[in-house]
Amino acid sequence: MNINEIAKLAGVSRATVSRYFNDGYVSAEKKEAIRQVIEQTGYEPSMQARNLRTNVTRLIGVIIPRIQSEAVNRMVAGISEILSADGYQLLLANTQNKPKEELKYLRLFRKNQVDGIIFMGTIFSKEHIKLMKELDVPIVIIAQEFDNYSCVYQDDYHAAYDAARMLAKTGSHFGYIGVTEKDKAVGQSRKKGTLDALKENGIKIAKKDICETQFRVDGGYEKTQYLLEQSPNIDTIICATDGIAAGALRYLHEKNISVPDQVQLLGFGDTELGSVVTPAITSVHFHYKTTGMESAKLLLEILQSGNDMQKKIKMGYQIIEKGSTRK
Repeated sequence: MNINEIAKLAGVSRATVSRYFNDGYVSAEKKEAIRQVIEQTGYEPSMQARNLRTNVTRLIGVIIPRIQSEAVNRMVAGISEILSADGYQLLLANTQNKPKEELKYLRLFRKNQVDGIIFMGTIFSKEHIKLMKELDVPIVIIAQEFDNYSCVYQDDYHAAYDAARMLAKTGSHFGYIGVTEKDKAVGQSRKKGTLDALKENGIKIAKKDICETQFRVDGGYEKTQYLLEQSPNIDTIICATDGIAAGALRYLHEKNISVPDQVQLLGFGDTELGSVVTPAITSVHFHYKTTGMESAKLLLEILQSGNDMQKKIKMGYQIIEKGSTRK
C-alpha cells in the first residue's frame, strides 16, 4: 500500500493525500474519505510519504466576469494588495460573463495546481458546483452569497430597498432596468429590494415597466427608450448599475427630457462614469476594494489554518445623492 493507492481508494489526488499527511489544506469531506481508507487498510505512512509535501506555487487563481468593469477592477485591486503583501501572485481569468469560460478556467486552475481560487461568479450552474467540489484547493466566492463556501458579498437587497424608499418620496411612476435574474445579486436581490420598497410605500410598478438588459451602457439607452415609449408618464428610473444608468441618461439628454425635473435616475456602484456625466448620477456606493481585500484575507486564513471553514461576510453600503435625483 502506498500514497498513490490511498489516493485512488479515497477518490482524491495524490497531492491531497500528501497535504493530509503534512497538515495542509484538505476539505472536510476529502479529509474524512482519506481517514476512512487509512483506518480500513491499516496504512501507516512512511517518513518519505510524510515529507512528500506538495509543491506550493504561491499562485492564486482569480476568476472575474468582466475586466472592463470598474467594480471588478476595484475588487481585484483589493485582492492584489493583500495577496502581494503575503508573497502571492495572481492568475487573472477574464470570462466576459460566459459560464463556459468560467468552467474552462476552473479546470485550468485545477491542472496548474494554484494554491487557492477567488471566484467572482455571477451564475452558478450544476456543472459549476460539480467541478468546484472536485477541486483540491480552497475557493472563496466574491460578490455573491453562496451556500457551502466562504464568501464576501454586498447587501444588495437592503441597498436597493433603501434607495427605492428614498426615491418614493419624490417619484410616483417608476421604471426599473435590471439584468438577468440568473444573477442572484445584481439580477434578483436589487430587483426584489426595489419592488418591496415601492410596494410598502403604496407604489405599484407595472410589469411592462420592468425590463432586463446586459451590463452595458447601450443597454440602458435602449431600455429607457422602450420604457418611455410605452409609459411616457414615468418620472423615476432605477437602474441595476451605473453603466446602465449612464445609457439611460444619454437617451434622456437626446430627447431633451430634463433630469431630474422630469425623470430622476439612480444607479448602483458609485462609479467614476456615474460621476463625470452631467448631472452626476445618484448611486449606491459599495466598498468594492475592501470587498476584495476581505476575500483575500479570508482565503489566506483558510490556507494558513487548513480549516475548511464556511465563513460569510456581508459588506455595508451608502446611498450617495448627486444631481440626477430630486430633493
